[in-house]
Amino acid sequence: MSQQYSPAGFSLLPPVVKNLLIINGLFFLATLSLNSAFGIELDNILGLHYFQSDLFRPYQFVTYMFVHANFSHVLFNMFALWMFGYLLENVWGPKRFLTYYMVTGIGAAIVQTFVHWLDFASIQAAAQTYAANPTLDGFVAFVRHNFPRHYEAEGTIRNFINEWSLARNSPAYIPQSLEYASQLIKLQMDIPTVGASGAVYGILLAFGMMFPNMLVYIYFLFPIKAKWIVILYGAIELFSGISNNPSDNVAHFAHLGGMIFGFFLIIYWKKKSGFYSS
Repeated sequence: MSQQYSPAGFSLLPPVVKNLLIINGLFFLATLSLNSAFGIELDNILGLHYFQSDLFRPYQFVTYMFVHANFSHVLFNMFALWMFGYLLENVWGPKRFLTYYMVTGIGAAIVQTFVHWLDFASIQAAAQTYAANPTLDGFVAFVRHNFPRHYEAEGTIRNFINEWSLARNSPAYIPQSLEYASQLIKLQMDIPTVGASGAVYGILLAFGMMFPNMLVYIYFLFPIKAKWIVILYGAIELFSGISNNPSDNVAHFAHLGGMIFGFFLIIYWKKKSGFYSS
């Protein structure tokens, strides 16, 4: 933009940031209340499901940003939203800041969905390969590679494998193994992505681009320039996403998606009308 936004006065809690904090807080309280009082899982209704899941609804590309898994999740996201967002809103103005927040949040959901599509395409191909030649060893390999948590944990799948191993040549276990393979894929598809982290990482990226040399105190102790924080967090998310640790349930590529969409939106604005930075 050609001119810096000039509000009536600089605010530590500008309107969009304030309302986003309130809305996310209310959604979190509603999630707890509805679940305990009526057994309604709001995060399952509003969270983003894979598009082949029976639980998927198009509106979830927006609503997933306003529900969180637990208190620490919403607390961290809302603190980061305020910490990096209030200055951006004071500079950009409410309209541009809200536009940026929504674009990065939806962009994060798009990237996460694309990554899920790649993952499920691989899993479904593996399931088809197993179905063409169903054996105990093939089932174990399928589960261990694609669903390591279910393979390692004591439960129905593990008990089934143990039972089949006692009669590995029995064809009676094959139909059940195919059903379990289908159920595992469905269960994985039904896991929702929730939280404002994608939009928050987009805001972090914008903060680093707008104020690259501003010092930020990590854990209130260690000063580091904003641009290095962006690079550090981006590298961590990329490494964590590629590592694909089975015990890690964080949507790292959604975080990167928020940063990617934020980067291109800022570049677009800059080319269109100039951009304020310091």
